[in-house]
Amino acid sequence: MDALAVYRTRFTPSRALAAPYAMVAAGCFAAETDDEARRLFTSAQQQFMNLRRGRPGPLPPPVESMDHLWTSVERAGVERALARAIVGSPAAVRRGIADLAAATHADELMLTAQIFDHDARLRSFEIAADAAA
Repeated sequence: MDALAVYRTRFTPSRALAAPYAMVAAGCFAAETDDEARRLFTSAQQQFMNLRRGRPGPLPPPVESMDHLWTSVERAGVERALARAIVGSPAAVRRGIADLAAATHADELMLTAQIFDHDARLRSFEIAADAAA
């Protein structure tokens, strides 16, 4: 949010762009239920935690709970870093996309999905596309 504010206040028009234009990216982890979406999200949480630990690597499979994998400090850091992720059922994703657009006033939203299972990733994108429509 700070970067958007700085960009917008310091923007100088040019021949290429008359006004500020912002595209905001966020992770989106959509599934039929909130519980399944949260489970899918654990892959991204693990990946970010591993990166912070200095052990980058392939995207890990989801787990039922992160509780046994991270410390309270790691959890707080990952949750802060991924606070804008949109995670949930179709209704939750619809609200999440609307909230992100309203909070950022972005001209475009780019949704990403670090989801281990390819079919689940495709379904997540379908749900997000329906929610955004």
